[in-house]
Amino acid sequence: MLEWLQNQGGTYHNFIDGAFVESRTSYTPIYNAANAEQLLGYFPDSSEQEVNEAVDAAERGLSRIAQLSMTDRSHIMLRFAELLLRDRQELAYRIAAEQGKVLSEALGEVDRARNEAIFVATEALRVQGLHVPAERAGMHNYVQQVPIGVVAAIAPWNFPVVTPVRKIVPAFIYGCSVVFKPASYTPFAAAKLMELFAEANVPSGAINMIVGSGRIIGKALVAHPKVRGISFTGSTDQGMNIQQVAAARLAKTQLELGGKNAAIVLSADHVAKIAKQIVSAAFGCTGQRCTAISRVIVRSSIKQELTSAIVEEAQKLNIGPAWKESSQMGPLINAQHMKSVCTHIKGALDEGARLLTGGGRMTGGLYDKGNYLEPTIFDHVQSQMKIATEEVFGPVLTIQEVDSVEEAIEVANATKYGLATSIFSTILQEAFAVSNAIQSGMIHINHGTSSAHHLPFGGVKQSGFGAFSIGSTNQQFYTEPKVTYIEY
Repeated sequence: MLEWLQNQGGTYHNFIDGAFVESRTSYTPIYNAANAEQLLGYFPDSSEQEVNEAVDAAERGLSRIAQLSMTDRSHIMLRFAELLLRDRQELAYRIAAEQGKVLSEALGEVDRARNEAIFVATEALRVQGLHVPAERAGMHNYVQQVPIGVVAAIAPWNFPVVTPVRKIVPAFIYGCSVVFKPASYTPFAAAKLMELFAEANVPSGAINMIVGSGRIIGKALVAHPKVRGISFTGSTDQGMNIQQVAAARLAKTQLELGGKNAAIVLSADHVAKIAKQIVSAAFGCTGQRCTAISRVIVRSSIKQELTSAIVEEAQKLNIGPAWKESSQMGPLINAQHMKSVCTHIKGALDEGARLLTGGGRMTGGLYDKGNYLEPTIFDHVQSQMKIATEEVFGPVLTIQEVDSVEEAIEVANATKYGLATSIFSTILQEAFAVSNAIQSGMIHINHGTSSAHHLPFGGVKQSGFGAFSIGSTNQQFYTEPKVTYIEY
């Protein structure tokens, strides 16, 4: 990987109407998250005018997609999935370099993207309409699902391959064209995705990419009158702003937002096994994922045993860059995010939480070149503390003690978020009762918060809005019903 990185540092462009187009604005350097001295490349800081050009190209692309049968579109995306496999290693290197996650996680992200692409490509052949009996003789009535038109796909920096694929592939399959905006922190892998879509013979204008700040091009995309749908993954505050702008012109939205996910531990036969699952879900991807477990809500009878096991497991983690095979957790993405996470840690201490392990920046040697933070665990946390209610998006875990199932439910629901919840119990009846009472879009019983590539993914409350992504629910966002009456 190190040898590959030494050959990077080129200039990358927007992808509009089937070709890479040099931006008329300035270019911004992107550096390796694990080594701030390593230049990955220069990327456009695009203008609103370039957004307009990309949207116009996408509008032209709609007619080209419409000329393809559903089988044609399926074959194109299956070819794209083959290319993901062929270039798996390079894509993983790009993810690890720009985002900071360790290589095993980056490879897993590419594999997940491929699996999701295959599922959507094959699911497309099973899209069905509805034939409805007429009110009188000599009539046929039917309902079909038609594409909504141009879609803005706005992706976050924590999953620079799987999230774009999750948005772009179903859009194309269901007949929509796309203007894709990668996160300004992570456009390196996105540029490679555009190469692969082009190689898979996606029609010109069907998939476009424009790189730049959310403040300029993201805002322009969301407000553009030709953009009929916005699929966004990111913070709740940004999602709410997007919803307000989209609502003013009745554009559809699919919003995947923040989380404050809990692991509720009520009883256990193997505490060490549960601790491993919690640590994996809390500190995988350095805690920089919306489904990361950030709260442990544990019954007092097993609290001490579980807490000790979690701390012991977290302290075993090897922290380092992706090019070290032993690394299990990488750096935070950049200095700005490190500052944000450290502010949350200081706030927790100020509010009276007890630090059990971690809490500090790692220094010395290679750690000085990246933003490495120790896995951090707090005890004596109360529900009113900010550390228990606000999304940290880093390797920080809190532990709260409860005396009953009812209290566990109350504490778990005492947040504005509702994305994913894990419930651990040896009594299945108890686990189901808690599951029914938890305000969450996804429930995992005796299981961490990892999701499947073919099941709907999304949250409730301030964790999401609109149709869930992945799985069959994607069709609800990218299509709308069209009713036809025929008299004969």
